[in-house]
Amino acid sequence: MFFKDLADYLKKLEETNSRLEITQILANLFQEADLKEIDKLSYLILGYLTPPYKGIEFDLADKMMVRILSCAFGFSQPEIRQKYKTNGDLGTVAQSLRETRRQKQLTNPSLTILNNNKTGQEALKILSKKSLLTVNEVYHYLMIVAQASGEGSQEIKTSLMALLLGSVDPLSVRYLVRIPLGRLRLGFSELTILDALSWLISADKSHRDRIEEAYNFHADIGYIARIIKKDGLVGLKKVTIALGVPVNLALCQRLPSAEEMINKMIIQDKSNDLVAVEPKFDGTRLQAHFSYDGLGKTKTWLFTRSLENIAEMFPDITRGLKNEITARSIILDGEVIGYNPQTGQLVPFQETIQRKRKHQITEAISRTPLRYYCFDVLYLNGKNLTNLSFKERRLILQKLISGQGGKNKKILLSPQILTNDPEELRRYHREQIDRGLEGVVVKKWHSPYDVGKRGFTWVKFKQEKGKVGGGLSDTVDGLVMGYYRGRGRRAQFGIGAFLLGVKKTWDNDQFLTVSKIGTGLTDNQWRQLRSICDQVAVDKKPVGYKVDKNLFPDVWCRPEIVVEIEADNVTVSPLHSAGFALRFPRLVRFRNDRSPQQATTKKELEELKKIQENNK
Repeated sequence: MFFKDLADYLKKLEETNSRLEITQILANLFQEADLKEIDKLSYLILGYLTPPYKGIEFDLADKMMVRILSCAFGFSQPEIRQKYKTNGDLGTVAQSLRETRRQKQLTNPSLTILNNNKTGQEALKILSKKSLLTVNEVYHYLMIVAQASGEGSQEIKTSLMALLLGSVDPLSVRYLVRIPLGRLRLGFSELTILDALSWLISADKSHRDRIEEAYNFHADIGYIARIIKKDGLVGLKKVTIALGVPVNLALCQRLPSAEEMINKMIIQDKSNDLVAVEPKFDGTRLQAHFSYDGLGKTKTWLFTRSLENIAEMFPDITRGLKNEITARSIILDGEVIGYNPQTGQLVPFQETIQRKRKHQITEAISRTPLRYYCFDVLYLNGKNLTNLSFKERRLILQKLISGQGGKNKKILLSPQILTNDPEELRRYHREQIDRGLEGVVVKKWHSPYDVGKRGFTWVKFKQEKGKVGGGLSDTVDGLVMGYYRGRGRRAQFGIGAFLLGVKKTWDNDQFLTVSKIGTGLTDNQWRQLRSICDQVAVDKKPVGYKVDKNLFPDVWCRPEIVVEIEADNVTVSPLHSAGFALRFPRLVRFRNDRSPQQATTKKELEELKKIQENNK
């Protein structure tokens, strides 16, 4: 497929708000795509080159893209910045510049830079063809741009991108500018692609669950698309857990009381069983992948819930896995949390999250040392363990994580009790609250590991007949959909309120409004939110946002910012598209560790409302 044809598809996707039509367009695109390009194409339409866990980024911001456009088309940077300020989208600005460009080719100094550089020579070879560029050729070219590093790399990236933009048609320019900036503005994620792959097979979504199950085990959408294209559903039988590829972790449901947890998880389940009850730590959920070749060489990946590999930020945990775990290969599920080195007391989430910075790691390790509390094992020495019962997995975990190692031990086994008594469950829950933790997680003792699922195999128990911050039994992870200009005192911040959304359902890309929040933030939080919002601002309502016109914000934001909100209760609302509103909402914290796909759903709001009504 030529990239020019892909650009036509992207334009169709950009111009439709119909979820069904988007799915059909994607299915048609996948039908036309060649087997050798469908994986790359899947990444490009999501605005990246590889799955996020591989960490390959363009490192191109607006300022540099303005330089690139000036170099490519002969307009001055002030002219381009003014057009961008008026238009709000560098992609469409670039398209118009391409249509009216003042120069036909790069200046000699820029070409000299490329000809004298091995990376540049490789890229020039791709552009030496006189025919249209294919998707694979553009993809390979963009990879060269992204991986350019070292002295003079910024000049090389500028020259390479300018040369590419000058070699393609105007519509292709629009998307080739947006992709490196991460702003394709198409309004869908991997979840919609799963629908489209099912549509590719049978012109409906009937195979979505089967495809998603495979994706949950191997979270690489290009890999899954390639298998479907080649072998259909049959090919998915070989998809399983793999070291170095993140798994979509098991998630928790909510139930209102200890009695209902025992009733739902034991009595109604007719298991005549026990439940495991474990502390709910207020840290960062991490899946740890570790391999050892027997010759002293090890490799570690630490994946967040948003599937980002942050191993380089936690070298102390990496060392702990190497020194304290005896296994050739393993995948663990657990929570990393900071502690006070003098007292041993666990520290709040906001202190732990500071460790996710790429700089000054040595100082951070001494200031906030970490422990990794493991509560599950998914893979051991080449064997997938997810089909084993939790009881069996726990026994394996106990053998792997010894009780030795002293106060400097990094890898610990999460504490646990087994019970079928609501009062014992409640007592253990209160103990964790008194320790300063969030509560407990209750787990079925004989159930397999539900990869990527939010079912009643695991249930979180934060509060019962008590209130988080004086309100709901749990907080809400919501999406910042946009913000409103500040008035009065908040005029100095340029923001006075923001629009909060939740997901329509966990398995799609639509967001519904649930609150307009204008209180409960400190001055610094307002400044921080304005800064973050302006980095993801767009000039029109994103696809997938359902918003009443009376709630349209002054500035729309791409679906990227997740915040944790507490509130007094959930009420019915005829104005908000979720059908519910949060009463007296206030910001708890920014959730940089959560992706928009992990936001609270409308169904979860309904569950919170039921719990609220049961507690009256």
